Amino acid sequence: MGLIEIEGMHFYAYHGHFETEQIVGNDFIVDLQMNADCKKASVSDDLTDALNYQAAYTLVKKEMSVKSRLLENVAERILDALFREFPMLENAKVKVSKMNPPMGGEIDKVSVTLSR
Repeated sequence: MGLIEIEGMHFYAYHGHFETEQIVGNDFIVDLQMNADCKKASVSDDLTDALNYQAAYTLVKKEMSVKSRLLENVAERILDALFREFPMLENAKVKVSKMNPPMGGEIDKVSVTLSR
């Protein structure tokens, strides 16, 4: 098994409970960890045998473009899309962070992490 990580994916998106958040938007960072069987790809040196992390990034980008009220919903949709696309995926963990959340104080970020 191998661990594939895509860290620090930056997106501007419109997620949030408050109406203003869904209009104005905010900066988000997504970190992804995926465990997959990498044996075939490590021997063949062929992308068709690998979990294509460029395709994984594209899936994350697509899900980040869909408005959601909760980060939990965004993270779950990302996991759903990854498991649909990559049959060799054994488990995954996604962390979605909202930068400078509107919480009435100076806060760097708030994050939700889901795994399966």
